Amino acid sequence: MSGGVDSSVAAALMLAAGADVVGITMRLRAPVSPETGALSPAEQDARRVAQCLGIEHHIIDLSGDFEGEVISPFVRDYAAGLTPSPCARCNPRIKFGRLLHAAASLRACRLATGHYARIELPGSRALLRRAADPARDQSYFLFGLSQRQLAAALFPLGNYTKTQVRSIARELGLPVAGKSDSQEICFIPNNDYVSFVETHPAFTAERAGSAGHASADAPECGEIVTTGGRILGRHPGVHRFTVGQRRGLNVAIGEPLYVIATDAALRRVIVGRNDELLRKSFRFRDANWIAFERPPAEFRAAVKIRNKHSAAPAVVRGNEVTFDEPQRAVTPGQAAVFYDGDLVLGGGWIER
Repeated sequence: MSGGVDSSVAAALMLAAGADVVGITMRLRAPVSPETGALSPAEQDARRVAQCLGIEHHIIDLSGDFEGEVISPFVRDYAAGLTPSPCARCNPRIKFGRLLHAAASLRACRLATGHYARIELPGSRALLRRAADPARDQSYFLFGLSQRQLAAALFPLGNYTKTQVRSIARELGLPVAGKSDSQEICFIPNNDYVSFVETHPAFTAERAGSAGHASADAPECGEIVTTGGRILGRHPGVHRFTVGQRRGLNVAIGEPLYVIATDAALRRVIVGRNDELLRKSFRFRDANWIAFERPPAEFRAAVKIRNKHSAAPAVVRGNEVTFDEPQRAVTPGQAAVFYDGDLVLGGGWIER
């Protein structure tokens, strides 16, 4: 229970289905006043909903795990010139990893969340499918769940629209019925990831490690160059740029320029025309397969290269994807998720 409307309605639906429900909230950041143990606003909302539903409520402190498994890797990835997807990392490692393990101490054998996705258990393998409402589908962020985790997961909202979920919350008189959705990464204040990254100890350590290669500029500064190697200007750090970005380059050659790639080792941001963003193929690593234990040597799939991307038809051979038509801004560090209709076949991490 995050304190939002989705997880609150998920708890209510499980109660209505006759389940014995216990509310659990993950504490992902240390409290502002640890000596008082004060609850955060989200924790307070979750507790109010639990009281409204008449269920137990527990707060599980996973802040240390979250820092080590999600936040620090997020910062290191940006420092390395990648564009990370922290939610896709958090789900298998924290929500359905550490939290599921902690839930067992409360005698809970299943973990229900407010994700918009669907799980089927037709036979020996648990299957993951897109949500009924394509506008709310979150299956992209769940590709990393193992068979054990999927078998223990419940997604009560998978067949609902957001409008229906809010209607249920109002009908039940839940205190969060009108609460707005969060559009930000949960641990980034004001969605200002640059400030967050630059003030994090992991980034400071990366800077210290690269200081020996620095010029008179700060260690993260470097050149903005064209795909042909022409130097156009300088930038304040590769972590401030991602593939496809146009704003913030502060260089001009008479036509729009976009970030084509970043090279953290050389501290370079490579820019070019919009058509230079198109890629016919890419490689991925650390695949997790859901629909089968081992994938065929070659198969067709619709491939999403970021959450808002419309899955594009492609052929998957080993750890390489070849699109039928070139796709724009294939970004290292993001997840690539493979679909057959609404069935999630699996996914991996875009490497190059």
